[in-house]
Amino acid sequence: MVERSEPAGARHPTSVERKSDREVVVRRIFDAPARLVFEAWTRPELFRQWWVPKSIGLVLLSLDQDVRVGGTYRLVFDLGDSKTMAFFGKYIEVTPPSRLSWTNEESDDGAVTTVTFEEKGGQTHLTFSELYPTKEALDRNIGSTDGLPEQFAQLDALLPTLG
Repeated sequence: MVERSEPAGARHPTSVERKSDREVVVRRIFDAPARLVFEAWTRPELFRQWWVPKSIGLVLLSLDQDVRVGGTYRLVFDLGDSKTMAFFGKYIEVTPPSRLSWTNEESDDGAVTTVTFEEKGGQTHLTFSELYPTKEALDRNIGSTDGLPEQFAQLDALLPTLG
């Protein structure tokens, strides 16, 4: 297990662990009920406020989320010089407020991402798992979770405003 360096003021550490040849798992605790954390993942107006790490200067041009089984999502980022990058897929499991799973279809290396939200004593214990189709796909994408500590700190800052 690897503890990632946390942004200043982060209340809980983010742990990242390569669980197998094909899976990486990230864990984090949030000081909010699961229903609020789930909403921050599934309501576009909330998701766009915390998902993009501010330190990298990436601009989210558009976000479409149809959070239901079979619904799709699409995030388009501005890379500068009139270039864009898109991430997209479909939701394969939506169980409010405890579980969310989606495909990542922008490449053949695309993982299936599953997020679980387990409430314990008013806190949400979040587990973020990416399961890749092959060991080689995970090897090529192992840095995909590097931004999560900052993203989760941004989510931490948003949650108290949701009441």
